[in-house]
Amino acid sequence: QVQFVESGGGLVQPGGSLRLSCAASGIMFRLYTMGWYRQAPGKQRELVASITSGGATNYADSVKGRFTISRDNAKNMVYLQMNSLKPEDTAVYYCNANRFVAYWGQGTQVTVSS
Repeated sequence: QVQFVESGGGLVQPGGSLRLSCAASGIMFRLYTMGWYRQAPGKQRELVASITSGGATNYADSVKGRFTISRDNAKNMVYLQMNSLKPEDTAVYYCNANRFVAYWGQGTQVTVSS
């Protein structure tokens, strides 16, 4: 059974930091491209960052220099370190695994507000 458990979301002030974690099970984790997507109210889901099985990373322009994606294949974990958070980063963040088929986590809410 494929399962993703996201954690680390919450309420943070502008300029603050959060670290999202996603624990994956039921897949050969090391073979998958892992990603973080987000969806704000009234907007389409968008890619935030991804990391391939080889460790190559890709970021949305809006988060470059502020967010860092990483993975630990030994623990089947993927992380998203988010720094210098802005109100426009407010969204539900989803963990994604992609290799021929895509799997999604249930999402974790990130709210950036003073």
